[in-house]
Amino acid sequence: MEQRINVQEVGKEAFAALYPLGKYLKQSTLDQQLLHLIYFRVSQINGCAFCLDMHAKDLRAAGETEQRLYVLDAWREAPFYSDRERAALAWAEALTRLTATLIPDSIYEEVKKHFTEKELVALTLGVTAINTYNRINIAFGAPVGTYEVGQFA
Repeated sequence: MEQRINVQEVGKEAFAALYPLGKYLKQSTLDQQLLHLIYFRVSQINGCAFCLDMHAKDLRAAGETEQRLYVLDAWREAPFYSDRERAALAWAEALTRLTATLIPDSIYEEVKKHFTEKELVALTLGVTAINTYNRINIAFGAPVGTYEVGQFA
C-alpha cells in the first residue's frame, strides 16, 4: 500500500497522547517479551504489515525463536507456548475480535489464573494500544520494511 499520510509527522500531537500508555506498559510488571508476542498476534489478526515487520524484528532481537513466530497463528495446536502465554493470547484475540457475545467468561476465568488484576489491566491496555496502532498504520499506509529495532524506544 502506498503511504497516504506520513502519520508520524502529521500526527505528532496525536501520537504524543498515545506515548504515555506505552511508557506505562514498559514500566508494568508484564513480561515485555509476552507483550510483544501479543502485539505480533494482534497485528496478524488485523493484517497490519508495518506492525508485523516491527514486532517480528523486536521479538527476534530479544531472542524469540523463528519457530514460535511462524506458528503463532496456530498457537492452540502448537506445543511450545506456556499456559500463561496461551491465556494472554486467548484474551488478546477475544478483545480484538469483539462479537455479540463479548468476552466469554471461560477466557476471563483462564486469564485471571495467570495474571494479577493489575497485570490484566496492563495486558488489556496493551491489546487496545496495538489495535489502535494497527488501525492507524492500515488507514494511512505506513511504509512497511523500514522499521529498525529500537526505532520508537
